[in-house]
Amino acid sequence: MADARAPQDAAATPPAGFHVGGLVPFTTTDYPGKLAAVVFAQGCPWRCGYCHNPHLLPPRGTDEVAWSDVLAWLDGRRGLLDAVVFSGGEPTAQSGLADAMRAVRAKGFAVGLHTGGIYPRRLAEVVGLVDWVGLDVKAPIAAYVQVTGVASSGLAAFASLDLLQRAGVPLEIRTTVHPVLTPPADLRALARELAECGVRSWVLQTFRPIGCANDELNASAPAGARLDEALLAELAAVVPEIALR
Repeated sequence: MADARAPQDAAATPPAGFHVGGLVPFTTTDYPGKLAAVVFAQGCPWRCGYCHNPHLLPPRGTDEVAWSDVLAWLDGRRGLLDAVVFSGGEPTAQSGLADAMRAVRAKGFAVGLHTGGIYPRRLAEVVGLVDWVGLDVKAPIAAYVQVTGVASSGLAAFASLDLLQRAGVPLEIRTTVHPVLTPPADLRALARELAECGVRSWVLQTFRPIGCANDELNASAPAGARLDEALLAELAAVVPEIALR
């Protein structure tokens, strides 16, 4: 795992191969408009307080699925699935991601990617292999450390946003809303920063305590993090297309 004090792209030497921490065999919600499977990559250097997959944070897991077994399983899903989504954890933390995506494409599946934009240079290596990306933009740049626990993490995320926009890949930008980690003032600031980047479509995801190991954060949002109508109207005046999830 990368030292949290190191530059964000310095951790470009994770364990060899592709380490799978879990597999969802069927979903209609993780890749818009397609029937997909989700491969959960092991490993993530950030420590977001609201993370709902904390078991995927270490670079190696206790219940990994062999990548060769995933590929063999996909052979039987041709004609039944449209796509494979790489999620995590953070897929770009693994050096084997590009090869894994090529193997999936060779089997005739579209490739989706869920990422926090942690490693812009690794993302640049795979952007030509993806058909759709869901980018988690967690906070305004100055407040990123409050969510991730890692200094300068916002710079990496916004560099990845710029890279994806320039590449023209179909892109969903989404933010998890928690009343403590993403208070209204931060959402207003983030809306302005996204608009300055040319973003016009934004998904706001309500925090769900399922899987979150932080009892204080769970207690501070027992019924989820809902946006009031006045705040939503303010945000929509800056980023015109907002969807709630």
